[in-house]
Amino acid sequence: MTPAAARRRMEAAQLLREAERRRAPVEPLTTTWPDLDLADAYAVQQDNVARRLAAGSTVIGHKVGLTSAPMRELLGVHEPDFGHLLDDMVHRDGGTVRAARFCAARVEPEICFRLARPLRGPGVTMDDVLTAVESVAPALEIVDSRIRDWRITLADTVADNASSAGLVCGSWTPMAYAPDLAAVDVDLLVDGSPVATGSSKEVLGHPAAAVAWLANTLAAYGKGLDPGHVILSGAMTTAPSIGAGQKAEARFGSLGSVSVSFI
Repeated sequence: MTPAAARRRMEAAQLLREAERRRAPVEPLTTTWPDLDLADAYAVQQDNVARRLAAGSTVIGHKVGLTSAPMRELLGVHEPDFGHLLDDMVHRDGGTVRAARFCAARVEPEICFRLARPLRGPGVTMDDVLTAVESVAPALEIVDSRIRDWRITLADTVADNASSAGLVCGSWTPMAYAPDLAAVDVDLLVDGSPVATGSSKEVLGHPAAAVAWLANTLAAYGKGLDPGHVILSGAMTTAPSIGAGQKAEARFGSLGSVSVSFI
C-alpha cells in the first residue's frame, strides 16, 4: 500500500467516526477521494470496527447487504456487501431506541440466522448453512448513513459498515420447526399502516444463500463465522425512513413478528 492510500484510508475512517459521533453526515467519501476503491472501503470499515472493539464492544455477527437485484442494479454492482454487528447495536424487541443516535435512520425487515456450528469458506453451500444454523428469527435492521442524504456508492456504504446501525430480533425458532425459508412473506408497518411487502425470495433467491456468500467472502479476509454468531441475511422490502414518535413492525407470518419504537 502506498503512503497516499494509507493516509486516504485513515482520513476516511476518521471522517466517518466523527460523523457518527456528532450525528452530522458528511459528503460521499468517493466525492472527497474519487479513487477510493472497494479494498479501501473494507479497510476503512475494519479500522473503525477495530477501534470499537478496543473501546470494549464485541462482534456478535455480520449483516449482508445489497441482496436484492434492484438494489444491486441501482448501485451498479454484481454481488452483495457485508458489515459487522456489535453487541452495542442490539435493541430489544418491542422496546424503544432514541432516534437522535442516528443521522438518517431507516428500517429493513430481514430473517436473522444464529449459528450452532462454525462456517468457514471457501466452498460453503446453502446446505452447509442450513446444517450449521441453530435457529432463525424475524428481525428489523436499523440502517443509517453517515453519508449525507444517502448519496452512496458501493465504496461509500461498505466503508460505512454497510450502512448498518442496529438490530432488533424477535423470538427464535429452532431450525427443526422453521417454515420454508425460501417462501417467507413479510409485511412492514409504520405506526400500524402497511408501507411495504416482500418475500424471502428477494434475498438471493433464498436467505441461506446470503449466509453462504458471506462465509465464502470472509474467507478471503482470513475470517469465518463462529458458533453463536448472528447473521442478518438481507432486506426483504424497501427501507422506509423512521424517526422519533414512530413505531416499526414487521410481520413474517408463521415465523413471527418484531417491532421497535423510536423516541
